[in-house]
Amino acid sequence: MNIIEKSITLKDGRVITLETGKLAKQADGAVMLKMGNTMLLATVCSAQEAGPDVDFMPLSVDYKEKFSAVGRFPGGFTRREGRASDYEILVSRLIDRALRPLFPDDYHAETFVQVTLYSADEESMPDCLAGLAASAAIAVSDIPFHGPISEVRVARVNGELMINPTKSELATADLDIMVAATYENIMMVEGEMNEVSEKEMLDAIKFAHEAIKDHCLVQMELAKAVNKEKRAYCHEVNDEELRKDIWAKCYDKAYAVARQCNADKHLREKLFTEVKEEYLESLPEEEREAKKNMVSRYYHDVEKEAVRRMILDEGLRLDGRTTEQIRPIWCEAGPLPGPHGSSIFTRGETQSLSTVTLGTKLDEKIIDEATEQGKEKFLLHYNFPPFSTGEAKASRGVGRREVGHGNLAHRALKRMLPDNYPYTVRVVSDILESNGSSSMATVCAGTLALMDAGIPIKKPVTGIAMGLITDNEKYAVLSDILGDEDHLGDMDFKVTGTVDGITATQMDIKVDGLPYEILEKALDQARRGRLHIMNIIKETLPEPRPDLKPHAPRMVTLTVDKDQIGAIIGPGGKIIQDIQEKSGAVIVIEEVGNQGIVDIAATNAESIEIAVARIKAIACKPEVGEIYEGVVKTITAFGAFVEFLPGKDGLLHVSEIDHKRVEKVEDVLKEGDRVRVKLIDIDPKTGKFKLSRKVLLPKPEGMEQNDRQNRGERQDRGERQDRGPRQDRGDRPHRDRGPRPERKENQE
Repeated sequence: MNIIEKSITLKDGRVITLETGKLAKQADGAVMLKMGNTMLLATVCSAQEAGPDVDFMPLSVDYKEKFSAVGRFPGGFTRREGRASDYEILVSRLIDRALRPLFPDDYHAETFVQVTLYSADEESMPDCLAGLAASAAIAVSDIPFHGPISEVRVARVNGELMINPTKSELATADLDIMVAATYENIMMVEGEMNEVSEKEMLDAIKFAHEAIKDHCLVQMELAKAVNKEKRAYCHEVNDEELRKDIWAKCYDKAYAVARQCNADKHLREKLFTEVKEEYLESLPEEEREAKKNMVSRYYHDVEKEAVRRMILDEGLRLDGRTTEQIRPIWCEAGPLPGPHGSSIFTRGETQSLSTVTLGTKLDEKIIDEATEQGKEKFLLHYNFPPFSTGEAKASRGVGRREVGHGNLAHRALKRMLPDNYPYTVRVVSDILESNGSSSMATVCAGTLALMDAGIPIKKPVTGIAMGLITDNEKYAVLSDILGDEDHLGDMDFKVTGTVDGITATQMDIKVDGLPYEILEKALDQARRGRLHIMNIIKETLPEPRPDLKPHAPRMVTLTVDKDQIGAIIGPGGKIIQDIQEKSGAVIVIEEVGNQGIVDIAATNAESIEIAVARIKAIACKPEVGEIYEGVVKTITAFGAFVEFLPGKDGLLHVSEIDHKRVEKVEDVLKEGDRVRVKLIDIDPKTGKFKLSRKVLLPKPEGMEQNDRQNRGERQDRGERQDRGPRQDRGDRPHRDRGPRPERKENQE
């Protein structure tokens, strides 16, 4: 067994080890990555031959976390890992987007990359190590690859940038991005920020790239030590004569179609397809079927070059816009009466219908991952039905695209929600049309829907997708890219933010050697585009509505002592269930430190008032001098025990029942009677409560007259003339009584 190890030392002293030759030796490549107690096994397998008629790279990347990695059982009835969680899908996408562009264009063998977390600790973040592990597995394999790459997380904590911070360090970061790169070039960026400037984001990307270079060098050393020769392959059959013929006969026609600057996507596609079909019809009938795939591949290159040259040479785009021009936008706030908030945002041929729903803590998303547990109060879900692009097919649930696009919009908006907002908030974006960035349309529509719901967001957020066309001599940065410009271009750069800074970004770069100056220009152009969209958003709805919709749940939050929680809930939940049933409100209690946080939600004020009164009555502390309405619980010979607050009984002594003498308590009170009482004393030793009823009753007329007379007599006595100094005892004559007789105690 030939085990080979290489290590990477981070600036803070932590060590990443890459080991191959010990595990999963039948895979084409396998590497175990270790950092502390975190261990990731990455494997890669690629078919020896490409499938028939496959003219693309069929790559599948999966990231999985074992619950046993942290000594936990999976949830659910089966108690085993099942379908990928959203988090695992997001990590898989991060790896995929970095690796995919680096396989050779003519390599079409089905390839599977699997990264599995087998061991973890509480502080290490495995997502920022998964890309490195996957790249190392490919590096030690015989699969052709223009890598290696690595991925790192850059966070800014207390003003300082750091690589792959711990979980506790990340909790206070105001910038959190994942960056993937080769030794030479940035490949992918994704993350969220707290309104940072364009310069701050570029500095973070550069900082990440310096660390990635070290990772790439170590992988090169590892691959050299393994010394596995890359496989030979032939996955494309080419015909150079056919290629030249297509270029000669189709380029000018494709350029002419592009030059029509037609804003209708489907018409444009139809016209481009007609050029290709016309060429196919010109071939001998017996050759058409055999050459059909090659014609499609070569014509795609012709169409791509025609569009790119038109943009670079003339500054014109497929729909007739200039490079910085944004498509026409119209939007509407509150188009739907049922949801708690809604909006429509339409930019060109991209449209999002978004809704907002408000809920209580019971509606929070429960996170139960292998390495992450908790709750999420802000949810954003993105749906991309086939009809949005005119496709005639059924919707088959949520795919990786929906998870990834929804996550980007979620990250863009979440920091702008009010701090300590009591509601659980769900935004749903349904894409009704798509030609361009629907995730950025989701951000804009989400902002409008949140404001329409009356949620006092800190600032509106807008987003824009930027593109790039370059031939290494000229370049053009495109604002608000079309779907075709994304497909045919060299960069997809999505940026979201407020008027004061960036809140989230996602960037995929498809060319080598992209200078930072171009990224800087793209960011500046994106800022201007965001502000243009912001003005339209503010014209539609200048600020959040002053109140929630009439049918939205109203919520009141009370804070009680921790020891009052049990009294509010009652035995077996009896009291809280009774309060909810009689008030119609939903009550959620959460223990935070030494306090209980009670959220009361209902769609009308009366329900909330009833619930609040009941809870305040239970949770309030008895105070001497306060008046309460209680219930007689027990009758005794010396008085009655009255429950004057839930769970609190006090003694109403027989002498405190009435001003007149009460012979028998039963003559005045019975069990179950409601009675107004005043708390007159709390025994400091026992904590027992003393109540009085008579102090709340009017005194009989005769008794009141006697009281006045008694008060007058006391006053008279106080006003008697001074009789002079009292004779001092010492001046009195002494009377000798003689000797005292002895006591007879204990004489016997």
